[in-house]
Amino acid sequence: MKNICDWNNCNEIGEYKAPVEKDNSRKYRLLCLEHVKEFNKNWNYFSGMNDDQIMDFLKSDMTWHKPTQNFSSSDNFFKVLWNDTLKDEMDKDKFKSDYNHMSKFKFDHKDIKAFSVLGVSVGLKWQKIQEKFKALVKKFHPDINAGNKKYEEKLKLITLAYTQLKNTYKEKIDT
Repeated sequence: MKNICDWNNCNEIGEYKAPVEKDNSRKYRLLCLEHVKEFNKNWNYFSGMNDDQIMDFLKSDMTWHKPTQNFSSSDNFFKVLWNDTLKDEMDKDKFKSDYNHMSKFKFDHKDIKAFSVLGVSVGLKWQKIQEKFKALVKKFHPDINAGNKKYEEKLKLITLAYTQLKNTYKEKIDT
């Protein structure tokens, strides 16, 4: 069964979808090639909106029209990860020199990648890793960078790398 173009008095085959509403719903009508071109030429998503409504839409579009969570909200994934990262239960007295304490241990590929993400040498003293982590947090924190999502993603990677090394160091010290 072929669909007829949903344009006034057109009897051509309707093969092309055109939205019925602006709300990104799945409602559409089928038009022939000539009329879908006409429709697209005249389509203005923002018709009927004032400047403030357009600006609100564009700001919302930056987050795919989904609500964003403030960094301080209790269920923010990043905050949960962050709080777990800051719980540092290592015995600092077990680390004496910058490198020698870990020389007898081998690091796996996840650890090597984590050292790289943090920009520190493999096997560096835990205290030095903490110092580097704190410096990176100050540099890439979204609040310092006007909420830029690029920095938030970078900080997530840094936090995950730090957590990886924290778990590795804790495991190697406890054994």
